[in-house]
Amino acid sequence: MNLQLLKARMVEKGVDDTQIASALGINISTLYRKKSGESDFYRKEIQIIKMVLNLSDEDVRNIFFADCVA
Repeated sequence: MNLQLLKARMVEKGVDDTQIASALGINISTLYRKKSGESDFYRKEIQIIKMVLNLSDEDVRNIFFADCVA
């Protein structure tokens, strides 16, 4: 996961962790665990974040699948 790119997109859109957690219907501490890599984001959560931040498909790949080998 590319946390720096996610943070950059959140700043660009003026969205904070509390708003993301609320949109996902999860506790802020759960969001922190997901962002730190202790827990994975579910597909539906990625879709919600994509919508909230108006991310492109490329952004989604670069943020959530940065560690995956093509």
